[in-house]
Amino acid sequence: MNIDDNAADHDQSIVTASAQRRRVLVAVAATLAAVALILDPIARNTLSDGRTVDLGLLQLDLAYNTGVAFSLGNQLPTAVILALTSLITLGFAIYAWRTASEQRTLQTVSFAAIVAGAAANVIDRLLDGKVTDYFHTGWWPTFNLADTYITCGVVVLVLTVLFEPGATRMSENNN
Repeated sequence: MNIDDNAADHDQSIVTASAQRRRVLVAVAATLAAVALILDPIARNTLSDGRTVDLGLLQLDLAYNTGVAFSLGNQLPTAVILALTSLITLGFAIYAWRTASEQRTLQTVSFAAIVAGAAANVIDRLLDGKVTDYFHTGWWPTFNLADTYITCGVVVLVLTVLFEPGATRMSENNN
């Protein structure tokens, strides 16, 4: 085996790993988004009569958000919010796709959760101009499952970057 064969094998393993991470990204994002989108109409139907379900630290209480996070921009036209959130979601998804070969599996899953949450909220907003929220704490704005995907995805992504061993990063960049 010569140097060219080793380089070709290395290049093929990178392509294979990248394709595998991209499959994980798409599969996890699609599954999580589907679950969030299935829960939205269930919450609307179950809680639409003003009913609240007390789960202890968390209550199920129906609310709608015409803005984005924390109702920011709720005075803007729906088309503007849809355009902006769609572009941000698309940009983030493209970034996640293009950098898949450089990600560890946990980072790929984190990106997938963020993309899933953002996409689910965009799709929910497409239906009637607002996002369905149903998790209420009493001390935090009401939110939905898609929001938890975004939050958990960001937290895990930041943690994987902060606590990534420097030696691993250096050796990956040198290969």
